Amino acid sequence: METACLSHSVAAELSQNLEPIMTRPSKRSRATFWQVMLIIGLSGPNAFGQDKPAADASIDAGHAALTPGDHVRQIVVGERKRTYIVHVPEGYDAKKTTPVVLALHGAGMNGSMMVWFTGLNKTSDAKGFVVVYPSGTGPGSFLTWNAGGLIGRFKDERVDDVDFIRKLLDELTTLVNVDEKRVYACGMSNGGMMSYRLAVELSDRIAAIAPVGGTMATDIGNPKRAVPVMHFHGTKDEIVPYGPPIGPAPTFASLKGVEDSVLTWVKSNGCDENAQSDTLSKDGDKMKVTRRTYRGGKDGADVVLVAIEGGGHTWPGRQLPIGFLGRSARNISANELIWDFFQKYSLK
Repeated sequence: METACLSHSVAAELSQNLEPIMTRPSKRSRATFWQVMLIIGLSGPNAFGQDKPAADASIDAGHAALTPGDHVRQIVVGERKRTYIVHVPEGYDAKKTTPVVLALHGAGMNGSMMVWFTGLNKTSDAKGFVVVYPSGTGPGSFLTWNAGGLIGRFKDERVDDVDFIRKLLDELTTLVNVDEKRVYACGMSNGGMMSYRLAVELSDRIAAIAPVGGTMATDIGNPKRAVPVMHFHGTKDEIVPYGPPIGPAPTFASLKGVEDSVLTWVKSNGCDENAQSDTLSKDGDKMKVTRRTYRGGKDGADVVLVAIEGGGHTWPGRQLPIGFLGRSARNISANELIWDFFQKYSLK
């Protein structure tokens, strides 16, 4: 049985690390916000006590084949009830195998919020893939992913989200006709970090990943195969900064920066370190968007960095009424670029 709460000693140590960040004067509240959110996202539900599944819509029971539309599912992993939403696209044909995209929410969100945040259902219907929105764990609706990055004793009391995704995929194959060679993962912020962890630990089932505003929070280890990566990041992101963190980093967690995350996979995939660059935005656009592509990886596994100059902690192509997240590029669509990238790859 996994521990529902942190031990008193670990909780106290976490509190000591949080206190200086919470109380230290800051010229920009957004800097404090990202630090606190990052710590919460990494330390996760156990810092708050018993976790509960998100209270989404009514939960589908049984193992009847899913039809086009939205379905909320629940599975038990260990002794925890975990939930996920499945959107089966319009025009789905149960006789044909269908690709799947996992969309992992950011810290403080859940699967149903990720539906709204990304607008991926519309892309799913247009392109014909199933999109799945799993929910992390945490207090109430404040859910996070165990994306790695914790050091020492903190990492010993975390939920095994890789096992959750593995079991989710196992169940999904009984509900829809999944093309198991074309299962992909994208994610926002803490969800982007989790997609990196899936690439490391579940590379035999995840064909490619696309993190948005989330860097690596785990070591590369030894993936079973080269995994194609498309990373999106705003250069003015103050929650998960593009450059070095604003202020001191937490002493109990380790995160790579954007460039380090990308180059880690460039080296792991065996790509040419001399990238090819092009501009996705047009002359006169308010925000310049550049794409840097590292080619020549094993089995054609490219690594791509899409940088949004002046962009914040947002999903490109989506405009959200949340000012502190920063500006969002409207001249590109992350959904379209991600799917164009994903559909080039499949497991051997």
